[in-house]
Amino acid sequence: MKKSTNQRTPDAQSEPVKVRFVTVSEDDAGRRLDNYLLMQAAGVPRPRVYRAIRGGEVRVNKGRSTPGYRLACGDVVRIPPFRMAAKSVAAASGDSQSTISRTIVERHKAYYVINKPSGWAVHGGSGVSLGVIETLRQALPHEPYLELAHRLDRETSGCLVIARKRSFLRELHRQIREHEVGKTYLLLVRGHWDYGRYRCELHLHTHHRQGGERYVQVAADGKYCRTDFRPVEFYSGATLLEAQLHTGRTHQIRVHCAQLGHPIAGDERYGDDEFNKAMQRHRLQRLFLHASSFTFEYPEGNPCQISAPLPDDLASVLGGLHTKRRK
Repeated sequence: MKKSTNQRTPDAQSEPVKVRFVTVSEDDAGRRLDNYLLMQAAGVPRPRVYRAIRGGEVRVNKGRSTPGYRLACGDVVRIPPFRMAAKSVAAASGDSQSTISRTIVERHKAYYVINKPSGWAVHGGSGVSLGVIETLRQALPHEPYLELAHRLDRETSGCLVIARKRSFLRELHRQIREHEVGKTYLLLVRGHWDYGRYRCELHLHTHHRQGGERYVQVAADGKYCRTDFRPVEFYSGATLLEAQLHTGRTHQIRVHCAQLGHPIAGDERYGDDEFNKAMQRHRLQRLFLHASSFTFEYPEGNPCQISAPLPDDLASVLGGLHTKRRK
């Protein structure tokens, strides 16, 4: 039986993972090469990663690079076949593998679509040993190629595309880079939304705090970001919005909403404590932000729209709120 190139288990501690070529997405643009590798090769000791970069095992666009190089969208990173010590290897539990397998909502020869649960990181790193992609690789050991096509924040649920072919990943990243994809989210915000259909264009800057925590602020010298909002339903003290992303910056929707005076329910970083407590009385236990649909073209010229229904926990919160007549 052919062994998976992505499978990593404690019993395979001496087996190398084959060379991988990963195209940097817009989500990861600006990330340092060393931090990107530590994310991609979760479990590999930090000194080994630095030796690989300085020794030329790691390449960016076929050339040598430095640990501090800031990646650009579309860069192709060569990740060498790291050998992993047994103590560095984590195995997903059977329950975790089953949970992630059940979230597959669409199977295509070129990709999977995951309805990612809230609370799951898309990849290991930053204190998380295993994320969706590592768990999926272990749950599907027969798959020779599985790579994240884009990212979602840990707290966000919804559509997540997993590439099964490198050619598909390369094409989707091109569409993302050229802003040809559509990303739609559903979110519940504080108060009555008076903006109607509204295009929010603000520049955002990401600060990296001790321990790798990221905090995003509006800044004139930050990166341009655009989010289009549309009200869907009005409730007493809250509004359900649809948001379309035209750029894909870290925490973009969350910061845009907070800046407009309508923080997202359950947002502990940029939100309103009193509003969050009020929503907890309606049994909201997490960030009310759901990636509801993702559109792209595949094959070329053929529009494709994938969607993920609102999870039961968020639907239940809405069911407990009192609707108001639209103004």
